[in-house]
Order: sequence, then structure tokens, then C-alpha cells
Amino acid sequence: MAETTGKIKRHWMVHYVDAAEPGSTTPNYVRLGDDLEELNVEMNANVETKRNILGKSVTTIDGYEPQSSVEPYYAVAGDALFERLQKIADERLTLDDLKTTVIEVHLWEEDAEAPGSFVAYKEDAIIEVVSYGGDTTGYQIPFNLHHIGNRVKGTFNVSTKTFTEDSEE
Repeated sequence: MAETTGKIKRHWMVHYVDAAEPGSTTPNYVRLGDDLEELNVEMNANVETKRNILGKSVTTIDGYEPQSSVEPYYAVAGDALFERLQKIADERLTLDDLKTTVIEVHLWEEDAEAPGSFVAYKEDAIIEVVSYGGDTTGYQIPFNLHHIGNRVKGTFNVSTKTFTEDSEE
């Protein structure tokens, strides 16, 4: 279990993407991070500011359109995520063929009742392949993950790569 005091190290916030084909009954979660020096979830808040008749500004946020940019992503032969991304590029897939799920895992919050499981959030997403090719460092397929909702809290077992949704009490 990670220390729970002080600053949280970046590698304790873990990101997984399901590389299984849409419609598969068994997810295949792949951890993001190899070759990445940075990975952010951009919240993209929908912000509205109005000025009322009293001359005061009122600002509201009524939603988010979160997304992550995974760049660089170097292709590795035999890797499930590479195969999924290459199929998207080769077959110019669209719509439901781009659906997946993403999981964010808080390695600083281990479940006391289930060692090896940590607080996690699962959400539906769309994979957008941005380009493919790259330079002499290797074949690259950078992509974006557009979070599209159905965010649920649960736990994620990092050994078995299984997500368990919290039960409602």
C-alpha cells in the first residue's frame, strides 16, 4: 500500500483502457504509461458566465467533456492495445466500433477488505486515433480518449485487472 500522507506521486494515479473489441464479454485492460512522460485528463468544463441586471457576473459550470491525449504511443507487436488501434486505423472504424471503457485507479487508496484492490472509477469512452507513422524512434499511433459518461465508482484489482462496482447501500 502506498503512503497516504504528503504529496501523492504521479505513478500512484493509474490509467487503464480496455483493448478488447467492442461487444466482447471479457475486458482486456491495458495500463497506460510506457513511453509517456505526461498524461492528463482535460476536464473541458462547459462554463457559462452571465451578467445579471444588478451588474454582477454569475458563472456556472453545467457539465464536462473530459478527454485524454495519449502521445506518444509506440506500437508493440502482439500488444492488445496496439492491435485495437491498428484495426481502427486500417479499417477506418467509426461509431460504436470505437467504444471502450477507461479506469482510473487510486493506488494511494487500497481497499482494507480486499488487499490488492484500490479505489477506482470506470467510465465509457471513445478511442480517436489521431495519426499513425512517426519518426525514426519507432512506429507511433497517438490517440485521444473521449470520456462519454456512465462514470461509476468501485475497486480495481491490479493483479487480476478486474473492476468491481461499489454496491449501493
